[in-house]
Amino acid sequence: MGRTDEAAAELIDLRRSFHQCLSPWGDALFELCDAALCSSAPVGSVPSLSLEPEFRRSHGSLYKSLADGDVDNVRLRQLLVEHRPKEWPLVFAVDASTWDRCDAECSPERGFYYSASKHSAGQPIVAGWSYQWICQLGWASDSWTAPLDVERIPPRHDAANATTEQIRRLVGLLPDDGEVPLFVFDAGYNPIAIGHHLAEERCECLTRIRDDRVFFADPPARPNRPKETGGRPPRHGRRFKCSDPKTWMRASASLVATDPRYGTVRVAAWHGLHPRVIGRGRWADHSGAPPIVRGTVIRVEVEHLPKPTSQTKKTLWLFWSGPSQPDLERCWRAYLRRFDIEHTFRFIKNTMGWTTPSLCTPDQADRWTWLMIAAYTQLRLARHLVDDLRLPWERRSDPKKLTPVRVRRGFRRLRATIGTPASPPKSVMPGPGRPKGTRKPPRTRYPAVKKAA
Repeated sequence: MGRTDEAAAELIDLRRSFHQCLSPWGDALFELCDAALCSSAPVGSVPSLSLEPEFRRSHGSLYKSLADGDVDNVRLRQLLVEHRPKEWPLVFAVDASTWDRCDAECSPERGFYYSASKHSAGQPIVAGWSYQWICQLGWASDSWTAPLDVERIPPRHDAANATTEQIRRLVGLLPDDGEVPLFVFDAGYNPIAIGHHLAEERCECLTRIRDDRVFFADPPARPNRPKETGGRPPRHGRRFKCSDPKTWMRASASLVATDPRYGTVRVAAWHGLHPRVIGRGRWADHSGAPPIVRGTVIRVEVEHLPKPTSQTKKTLWLFWSGPSQPDLERCWRAYLRRFDIEHTFRFIKNTMGWTTPSLCTPDQADRWTWLMIAAYTQLRLARHLVDDLRLPWERRSDPKKLTPVRVRRGFRRLRATIGTPASPPKSVMPGPGRPKGTRKPPRTRYPAVKKAA
């Protein structure tokens, strides 16, 4: 078989296996996913998907599938890992996105989260659900990623603990005889807590840090002294402040590279540095003295930014933790590719309508989120199988470099060729509906959870 036949066979196998992960109401959930894939316009509402020819059931089945259906997320996670792009490096972006439900007083487990586009009472926060995504990244200059896991983090759960558990689960599904997985985080994550919890795992973590962070080297070895004259040994050595070059010691490793978008890139790394951890907050219940979490502080300086008018700083500070020593070339390129996950969020929200449905319960939102991940994975596998159906005012694109939006336009034609594993509906008669004379009681109100500082 050629490359096209192999891609078609992989897509058909994914669709068949994904259909087996849906039960009950599996056929309705699968056709709902196909309707979102084959819609000619961005998804504006979930009821409108029942009008698509790919959804052969009534609009009542659409609501019941989201309310009473089920997605085997354990099996689906394994399926996504099996169909991940094998030629891509084991580099993963970890980031959270908010599903805003500001006025949904009857929706439980809502919390207040940061939002860059929507404000509440003049502050960039919204009430809703927070979903944390893990997407595999590639080195190509495009907007494609490979989502492999997603988890809703309730507001009362600790974000760092939930992140480490999610990473452990994914590391257990990845092969353990090759490249060490690298997880990239943006600012806002706690690199010390994540590095401490994942110290025994076969993975690397790379997190962006502020340029005013302070670290310390290991203290120098003390000579042997009698116990009567010796005090408590020091825990910290020479001070290292990122914003003060006078405190920098000689770099442990350095690298100079060239990039067409950033020009000359200079990377310097200092191994064996650790921050000062105080025994309060997260470490208040830690037995004994607070832990010493060692890592590598990496400084990345670029010659220029892609946008000449940008006022963003050209210096980037990163904290790496993991086994052995970091690969500087892999680290700085991985962090720059991390922003591809932002393109995935924009496409999933604006085009696929991830946060469009006004769903009531978080369980319904979880089912819809897994459908979105399965839909995006099908688009990634189909990008070499569809034609470029560009609009009259759009430029021609390389058929091998189609964007997710253009692949979605041609998916309806492809679906007519590869078929569907969903069974046709058994009946076309509408249901009896609610019995006459019955009323529902008032629904329970759930205030959004506001966590203390």
